[in-house]
Formats: sequence, C-alpha cells, structure tokens
Amino acid sequence: MVLAALAFALSQTPPQVPPPIQALVVTGANNHDWRWTAPEIAVTLTETGRFAVTVTEDPAKDLVAAPALHAAGKLDLIVLDYNGPRWGEAAEQAFLEAVRNGVGVAVIHAADNAFPGWAEYEQLVGLLWRDGTGHGAYHAFDVHVVDRHHPITDGMADIRLHPDELYHRLVLGKGAEFRVLLSAYSEPKTGGTGRHEPMATAGRYGKGRVFHTPLGHVWTGVPATHATWFDPQLRRLVARGAEWAATGAVTLAPEPLNYLSPAERAEGFESLFDGRRIVAWRAYRGDAPPAKGWRVRDAAILHEAGGGGGDLVTVEEYADFDFRFSFRVAPKANSGVIWHVLETENQTYMTGPEYQVLDDAGAKPDPKHAAGALYDLVPAGQKEVRPAGVWNEGRVVIAQGRVQHWLNGKLVVDAPCRGPEWDAMVAKSKFRDWPFGKSGRGRIALQDHGDEVAYRDLRIKKL
Repeated sequence: MVLAALAFALSQTPPQVPPPIQALVVTGANNHDWRWTAPEIAVTLTETGRFAVTVTEDPAKDLVAAPALHAAGKLDLIVLDYNGPRWGEAAEQAFLEAVRNGVGVAVIHAADNAFPGWAEYEQLVGLLWRDGTGHGAYHAFDVHVVDRHHPITDGMADIRLHPDELYHRLVLGKGAEFRVLLSAYSEPKTGGTGRHEPMATAGRYGKGRVFHTPLGHVWTGVPATHATWFDPQLRRLVARGAEWAATGAVTLAPEPLNYLSPAERAEGFESLFDGRRIVAWRAYRGDAPPAKGWRVRDAAILHEAGGGGGDLVTVEEYADFDFRFSFRVAPKANSGVIWHVLETENQTYMTGPEYQVLDDAGAKPDPKHAAGALYDLVPAGQKEVRPAGVWNEGRVVIAQGRVQHWLNGKLVVDAPCRGPEWDAMVAKSKFRDWPFGKSGRGRIALQDHGDEVAYRDLRIKKL
C-alpha cells in the first residue's frame, strides 16, 4: 500500500521543465528578405516553448562575445540567416571557437551561399551554393525523409506540397562530414535537374552540431513567398533541427503545430485554427471574434490577462464529436473548454458542461475543479498535468450519451452526459437552477476567465 501511494504521488509530480535553449539569430545582410525572415525564424523557435531567442543584425560586433557567452551558459545555438560581407577576423574566429567548443549551428537557405573561399565556414556548412548551383521556379513540392534513424527525423512524416525554391547541384565543402536527412525530386518541368537533391543535413564541426537546410526562401517584395514560412511542416523541421544542433537530442514532437496530417484528414478531422487567423471562432452571442482580449501569438489563440472580450465559441455547432486541443496556462490561471453551448443565456457555462483548464499547482483546487475535471461534476482521475507555462494535451469525446476527458494521453473522466445518472449529478451541482446540459448539440467555447491562457492544435471530428 505504501509503494502504491508513493507511485501515485510520483505520478502527480509535474515533470521537470528543461531550461530554454539560448539561441542567437544572425542576420543583417542577405540577397533574400532577411528583414522578414529573421523575425519569422525567431518566432518559429519561440512558438515551441523550447527556445529563448535574440536577433543580431551586427554579427561583426556581436559574435566576438560568442565564446564567453557559451562559457557562461548564455549561448547554445547560432542560427545563420546571413549572406553578406565577411564579419572580420575577430568575429569569425570567435564564431569558429564557439562552435568547436559545442555551440550548435542551424544554417538556413541562402546562408549556404555565403563566404566563398572561407574554408572553415565551407567545411562547417557542408553543402554550398557555388558555381554551378541553381534552382528552378518557386513551386510546391514534396520533401522525403531518407534517414529515419536520426533524432531530427525520428517519427517525422514526409513534408507534403511545401512551397519553396528547390536548390540543386549544391557543392560539397572540402572536408565536410554530414548525413543527408531529407531530399526532394528536382522536377525538370519546373527547371530542375531530374535528380533527388538534398534538403536537410546533419553534421559536426569540432564539438558543435550543424543542421543545414537549403529550404526557407523568401524574396524581397514578393509577399506570396511568405508561404514558405507559413508552412507548419517547415517550421517543425527547423525547430527540431535547431534543438538537435543545440542539445544533441530532440524533445519536440514530430507533428507540426496546427497542422492536420494526411491520416487525420482521411480520418475525418477538421482544423479549427491554422496558427495565424481566428476564423472558425467568434464571440459568444456575436458575429465576429472579439475586438479585444483574444489574439494570435506564437501560433496559438491567446487570451491576455485582464483583456476582456468574453468567451470564444465555434462558428459551427456539434453533436457527438472528438475534439483535441493543446492548452497552456499562466501561473494561477483558470479557463475551460465548454461544450454543447447554447446562446440562450448570459454565459456559456449556464448551458454547457466544462473541461476544466487550470494551473493546479497555483490554484490548489477542489478535485472537481481541477485540470481535466468535468467541472463541479466529476473529478479527473489519476493524471499527469504539466505546470504553468508548459503545453498540455486535452481531448473531449462526446459519443452516445457519454463524455470522456483526456489529459496528456490519459483517460481521466468517463461519465454519462444524459439520462438519470447525469440528471442526478447536475441536481447536486451549482448548475441545478440553469438549463444546463440539456442539449444534445451546441457550440464549443474557450472561456475567458480573466487570466492568460493559450490554445492551439484545435481539431475536431464529428462522430
């Protein structure tokens, strides 16, 4: 009994959160639109919750401090979005010293065009744009995983219909050693070579790990090419490659954020958020998203603390469904996912039952009010809830008169949601005097409880 109690207690202990990876994005010159891509690369990393990112537009000055920053634990990764003049002896030698001593490097697109004749840089990058290199027309193409045994690509699916330039005939840097992780067929009809060309590599330079992808093209003055970085598949590849370069391991899930896989589409899931726009949601009893409170940040729908705006509800109504989502709360924050909501009352919770979203550690709630609970009706069973600031995975399944709540992959609630047993539970709750839980269909709501909360990966399947 003591061992069982200890095991249960350990299961309730939040997992340790690793410290953020300290990343420096190097930019400031490029034959591509670095003023747009550098901030976008920074967001690609920060939206994962794994990185703390600084951007420099003056690498000749700021890279001089790289070895000292690494020694102080303030620099783990250098991301190269640069193709311009040489940095000068001091910065270049400091860059190489930092990498040799273990700082990771992520080389993005035209950064492999840079510095012809700098032998150490060419060896570090591995595959280079040099005489004879080229690309066809900007178009959508598939990128295939060819090495599934590397941490970056472990579990990753092929990238489908990615819009980009497809570099061909990259030139091997003298002394470079790397593994090709992904490739793409360079279609002659779009100006390609008729060969499979490398699209991502992983190598080493001293103790430093180097991730390189020639993907990531954006032309200055051509907003249509922003689609390159709007693709969640590329963002996830770059984030995983950067994490591996910095740490030697990959903890980020292989699935892209806010992206339906072909298998999910075939299964009947629909996306309720694309990572950039609030479209499938509107204000409760309104015609459009709230003018305040809710906004998109870091590929999530975020409610700002004290921002107001009221609850968001889906544009569409649902009866039986499988709704999957990720949520992140600030310390002591409270929110909820409320379902079968009717717009007949002043508040969503007056008609719809709730999947509780909460910082348990900060709130120390009654079990029926804790994260994952069917609020005020059924407590969540044995669960693993992650701490404030860390993403949790939630799921609500309504089918044939029963409700299931899942939290981080575990079933934590399984109860009736209609019939005599349901009516008895409601009669003993704070909802007994409202038309609560009466409907077999309605909207799904994201609750504004006044606190900071974020939602992403919102997808639903009608059952």
